[in-house]
Amino acid sequence: MGKENPVEQGFEKLLFASRWLLAPIYLGLVAALGLLVVVFLRELFHYLPMALEMSDEKVILLILSLIDLALAGNLLLIVIFSGYENFVSKLDLDDESDRPDWMGKIDFSGLKIKLIASIVAISAIQLLKQFMEVGKEAGVSPVELRWLIALHLTFVFSGVMMAVMDWLKARSKSCD
Repeated sequence: MGKENPVEQGFEKLLFASRWLLAPIYLGLVAALGLLVVVFLRELFHYLPMALEMSDEKVILLILSLIDLALAGNLLLIVIFSGYENFVSKLDLDDESDRPDWMGKIDFSGLKIKLIASIVAISAIQLLKQFMEVGKEAGVSPVELRWLIALHLTFVFSGVMMAVMDWLKARSKSCD
């Protein structure tokens, strides 16, 4: 093999280094995770003093809202860690004893599936919250409810199709 063109080598090094442009985006997602914690705590501390007077239904709606925020936080964390490791640089945390097992093992395909699964779960919780408001004065209209159901089913269908495509891809590789 002959030596590569120095201009080409420089260009390729620049392209490879450009992955670091994503680092500020992941820092922004860490800040968003902080915002999510603030919202979670605000909700919790707002309703805590009312706990003894709240109806069962109101408690369930609060719990669903908190679970929704927790799922969004989990989703953010997965995107931050997996995205950084897949597209920017490996995290050098080998000596960390509490490193989650999934870190460093989720590829782009796995990230897609986890992302859509989290979106489906968040959508399902939102839909359940809206169903609990049906028939109430400030409840959701039938048209809005149909749109929420259609959107949720679209997320579910998309998730199933992504999983099927990944399964077909893995199956075609094993047949090679």
